[in-house]
Amino acid sequence: MSLSPRTAHPTTPRRRADGSTKKWYSSVIARVVLVVISLAFLAPLYWMVASALKSDEELAAFPPTLWPQELHWENFSAAVQSMPFFTFFRNTVVVTVLSVVFAVFSNFVVAYGFSCLRWPGRDKVFYVVIATLFIPFPITLIPMFDLYASLGWINTWAPLVVPSMFASAFYVFLIRQFLLQFPRDVLDAASIDGASAWRTLWFVVFPQARPALATVAIFAAVGSWNDFMGPLLYLQDQDVQTLSIGIQAYTMTASTEDFQYNQLMAVSFLVIVPLVVLFFVFQRYFIRGATVGSFK
Repeated sequence: MSLSPRTAHPTTPRRRADGSTKKWYSSVIARVVLVVISLAFLAPLYWMVASALKSDEELAAFPPTLWPQELHWENFSAAVQSMPFFTFFRNTVVVTVLSVVFAVFSNFVVAYGFSCLRWPGRDKVFYVVIATLFIPFPITLIPMFDLYASLGWINTWAPLVVPSMFASAFYVFLIRQFLLQFPRDVLDAASIDGASAWRTLWFVVFPQARPALATVAIFAAVGSWNDFMGPLLYLQDQDVQTLSIGIQAYTMTASTEDFQYNQLMAVSFLVIVPLVVLFFVFQRYFIRGATVGSFK
């Protein structure tokens, strides 16, 4: 009596829809490895939260405790009150939102020209744009500072926001690779129907390019939110400084005796929470936009 496929030996490879075979334990091993890697990445975040909720005495204890014996939520309020946190937070939000909006718009328009429009020398010009990725940042640092100083933009948000109005080579490359998958027949049909390049851009291509734009928005938001060098160079007054400079100033002005490490972990956790929420809200678009071949 022969065994049916359902009663076969447990190590018999499973057959996929495409005809290939896969052993059952290979997926289990892959999932275990992914869980272990995820826990390794989450360990610093866990330790940050645990340290933020500990007392000063428990922080000095050895060996350190894995979780606070008593939760001290007052560390968060004390950390917020130890600096003009809400002023820094407001400034960071304004700079980040403006940078994201301008970055998405400018890079989308440029990437559309390099992917959906046909014009002589398009690919050669695109190679020149990509070549700008290899220009070291220190080379442009002093000329850009002199330019902003001559324009009177020092101690304003303009040096942090205006560069996002001009396309970035990396973002253009990312959106262009996504738009190259767009069906050419749809673009030709829109042109035959009399749609201009701008109408095709906003009413035909834009709805389909939202995953790529969401990916660019996340990258731009993280870069602007965590930017330290820009605010350090161009912002001098406390009223216009961002969170990255505020935290650095807090760590430098606090003396060794009264420095509160738990409060530093508390305010650091408050700084990264918006980025974590942003990613989880747009993670579906981020995965589609960062994956080639995701057009439906």
